[in-house]
Amino acid sequence: MRKLLLILWRMSKEDLHLLWIALRHPERPIWLLPATGLLALYALDPFNFAVPLLGVVDDFVLVPLVLHYLLKLLPPQVLQRYAR
Repeated sequence: MRKLLLILWRMSKEDLHLLWIALRHPERPIWLLPATGLLALYALDPFNFAVPLLGVVDDFVLVPLVLHYLLKLLPPQVLQRYAR
């Protein structure tokens, strides 16, 4: 379980870098900014404070997986800039 969490966080580091590049790209999809905002709001959800154990589970597992899925939906021209 511990290895899985480390893998998810390493993947998230790269995904956050790609997200930063994609948000600044002039040809980014129109849905990317609202989806990023909703994901950030979900990560900061007050439910995390009410039930700490569930908050940790979603912060360490669900948020990185949703972030990775969102980035898989990006068009190729946005991803090409990251590849360089």
